[in-house]
Amino acid sequence: MAIVEELIRVNDDGSLSFGNYLLPAKDKVEEFIIDGVSFKAKTFNEVTKLKREGQLVYESIPGTAVHHFSVSDEKVYFTIEGYAPTGITLELTPSTTYQFKIDGQEVALVKTTATGKVSIHVDAVKEPQTIELIKK
Repeated sequence: MAIVEELIRVNDDGSLSFGNYLLPAKDKVEEFIIDGVSFKAKTFNEVTKLKREGQLVYESIPGTAVHHFSVSDEKVYFTIEGYAPTGITLELTPSTTYQFKIDGQEVALVKTTATGKVSIHVDAVKEPQTIELIKK
């Protein structure tokens, strides 16, 4: 895996890849349209963000590269890599419990806030890791 040179792209399977944690200064794509829906990606070594129609979808501190990001009613799935331990905020279904897994191993049960935000932490991201949050 590697950084996403074009900052955001649609993969053959319909998932998204975005983020370039190697950039020393902020770069962004303002209007990335998929089926009439507008996405915005902002990334550099300090932060990576993805918004959909102005609403937060993903944020990592520090910046990361995210591959095959997909969200359904039941599950969030993506592969992540970066250069340091990473805090990730996702916006999902409000007041809902999710099973949080890294590389297929359950890490914890996490619950979203009343606004749907959940924060997770990934200790080592120098090698790509698969992240899943499965609705309980």
